[in-house]
Amino acid sequence: MRVRLKGDAICTLFLLVALCSLLYSQLEHLVPVGNKELTQKKPSVTSKTFSDSRAPWRPMPAEAKEPRLQVTPVLRRREVANKRVQTTTPSPLSDSAFNFKGYLLNKDNRNFNLLINQPKKCRRTPGGPFLLIAIKSVVEDFDRREIVRKTWGREGLVNGEQIQRVFLLGTPKNRTALVTWETLIHQESQTYRDILLWDFMDTFFNLTLKEIHFLNWAAEFCQNVKFIFKGDADVFVNVENIIDFLERHDPTEDLFVGDIIYNARPIRVQKSKYYIPETMYGLSIYPAYAGGGGFLLSSHTMRKLSRACKEVELFPIDDVFLGMCLQRINLKPILHEGFKTFGIVKPSAAPHLQTFDPCFYKDLMVVHSLKVAEIWLMWNLLHSPHLSCTQKKQVKKPFQWKKKAQTTMQASPLR
Repeated sequence: MRVRLKGDAICTLFLLVALCSLLYSQLEHLVPVGNKELTQKKPSVTSKTFSDSRAPWRPMPAEAKEPRLQVTPVLRRREVANKRVQTTTPSPLSDSAFNFKGYLLNKDNRNFNLLINQPKKCRRTPGGPFLLIAIKSVVEDFDRREIVRKTWGREGLVNGEQIQRVFLLGTPKNRTALVTWETLIHQESQTYRDILLWDFMDTFFNLTLKEIHFLNWAAEFCQNVKFIFKGDADVFVNVENIIDFLERHDPTEDLFVGDIIYNARPIRVQKSKYYIPETMYGLSIYPAYAGGGGFLLSSHTMRKLSRACKEVELFPIDDVFLGMCLQRINLKPILHEGFKTFGIVKPSAAPHLQTFDPCFYKDLMVVHSLKVAEIWLMWNLLHSPHLSCTQKKQVKKPFQWKKKAQTTMQASPLR
């Protein structure tokens, strides 16, 4: 009996030890989160997820600090997916996060109030101005408006013709950055009488609204104008050349002249500023349109475009939209070499030449993408009495054909 009882006691003791060992192993998984051992082992799961130095550091959520073995494969799949996204999809741009769905839902809203008007702008001159200069601008770009006023956009007589000027603005996108913008723009309007302000937000994709509202304004308040130049504030315009060109045309006939772009294709790359999905424009080619840096139109064409804009669905790229309106009235725009809306291209045969030279600008009409100081400098250089462009610019090493080819053809002179 004693032997049996002793054996039972030993077995019971052994079972108790085994049970305690099992309980102890289970308690290890229930230790509080603050345990140093676990917090040191934890990064082995999450450190890979945030190991990319390009990704911003983010604090881990509280529930993620508990060791959940079943989450590990999910995190790894996310890690792989994130790496794929980074290699195939570029980071979003500040202006590219365009809400196309919202645009399509609200695209028929095309009637916005005119907050600042200049109803007498075209009535100051008997018979109306010969040329109205209309410049797209934004509220915060006062310096660009001021340099245009003091240089090529001056009002008054130029080569015997009357010139008037307006700036086209919407309300600023970030009103908190310029708290006093309303006071400033009203004061500017009272001083210069050249501000047109509408109550739509001034964004890249709302430039189409600026286009149609200006045409409506011109058709209502500037019917007696003969010609219109419409462009950006970062262009240099040789108004004397424009007047010389327009004096050979009839304002009662159709005229639309600029740097015309043909057979342009919609950009389907989402990172592009000009991205257009197929759901918005399904055709493969845009109609012919003028580069937005600047173009000319007659008063007759202005009135026809004003009516056509009301019949054409709004499109977020204003240049293309105007091309659609030209197509609507069956008017082909005219290409003119004097409009350099992509800037002056440096001659490939003369890479040493400086394109910022008044003798390059002297025979042009519009040059795009100039800084404020460059506009001021070029205007003063062109109007300097000491300017001399009688000598043609020579290339240091003129192009020559090879000896074998000289017998059959001659080299054309470089200009």
